[in-house]
Amino acid sequence: MLSSSLTTVKNPPLKKRLCFLLKLMCFVSSVLIFCEFLIYYVVIFQCQWPEVKGGAHMGEEETSTSVLKTMILADTHLLGEIRGHWLDKLRREWQMERSFQTALWLLQPDIVFILGDAFDEGKWSSPQAWADDVRRFRKMFRCPASTELVVIVGNHDVGFHYEMTTYKVNRFEKVFNFTSGKLITRKGINFVLVNSVAMEGDGCAVCSTSEAKLVALSHKLNCSQQKPSNSNKRCSGVEKLPASEPILLQHYPLYRKSDAECSGEDSAPPEEKNMPFKEKYDVLSQEASQKLLWWFQPRLILSGHTHSACEVLHAGRVPEISVPSFSWRNRNNPSFIMGSITPTDFSLQKCFLPYESRVFTIYCAAGALLVILILAHVQLLTPPFYFAQRLISKHKA
Repeated sequence: MLSSSLTTVKNPPLKKRLCFLLKLMCFVSSVLIFCEFLIYYVVIFQCQWPEVKGGAHMGEEETSTSVLKTMILADTHLLGEIRGHWLDKLRREWQMERSFQTALWLLQPDIVFILGDAFDEGKWSSPQAWADDVRRFRKMFRCPASTELVVIVGNHDVGFHYEMTTYKVNRFEKVFNFTSGKLITRKGINFVLVNSVAMEGDGCAVCSTSEAKLVALSHKLNCSQQKPSNSNKRCSGVEKLPASEPILLQHYPLYRKSDAECSGEDSAPPEEKNMPFKEKYDVLSQEASQKLLWWFQPRLILSGHTHSACEVLHAGRVPEISVPSFSWRNRNNPSFIMGSITPTDFSLQKCFLPYESRVFTIYCAAGALLVILILAHVQLLTPPFYFAQRLISKHKA
């Protein structure tokens, strides 16, 4: 009789077992859906477009039409066939695709800039590998017709200066319609795209062509900003552009000694902040930096490359924002910049993505709870209420 009752306890009816299994499947599915899909909506929903300081002095209709909603990210580093493990690629690309597509759906930017190193192995890729990387990139970072995507070249896309060739540069330019010294004007705002890898200053073919285009564009912008009364003969016949001071977009930051002065939760780790930067490798050379500042006199510079956030003031008046990496492979806390920009002003706001450590914590807590539920169901784990009841009865006895 006792054996029969134990068998009944240990082997519950099939209906109860199926019901318990269904509950477990619902629990596991809920955790997966939240951590791999819903969490991006929960986090990015909290990000709001910053208000332009001058917006308060303009009418509501004028403000909404003149402000350009700009999304800036950097260093996506899509893994290639050489160093990319399939599981790592699957995980990182899913995270970036979900973050990017969620941000587009919730924030609806007018234009998106990716500041270089879209690929991790562009400097080594064979034509077949390059075509596969481009296909995956276009799928992940697809944009609706209302949003424009602009990609800047980085050292991992075409190689460092000693690896860069005309073939690699042309391959990148063909896919992304990018040329160094290209001007993009939207709503009266001038954006200058710079191939910072070509700012070596050694007279190489790619470098010379790039610098010549930048000098020509600088002349056009400077002539456009002069008042008609001050126009000189050098500006006669030059194409007139909007008089707005330009914004420089490039991969390498301008020269700075290190990240020692950078602050914030997504700045470089303390052990890396005081490491001196190498010119033409970590940052542009002092000479190239001075050239860009002198040629364009920009009101803002946006760069990537370091994978960490930093804000620097050049010549006491020109701010540069280093945008951290968008990939969880490089950071536990990726982010992107949201910019509200007008021809005369701008306001920037950072939007953080889900912390990977927090996602893992949720998975670990859910796994522990799952084990407890299974053990309690098969009665290998005594429920706390009955355990306490037994202790009290033994104490009384």
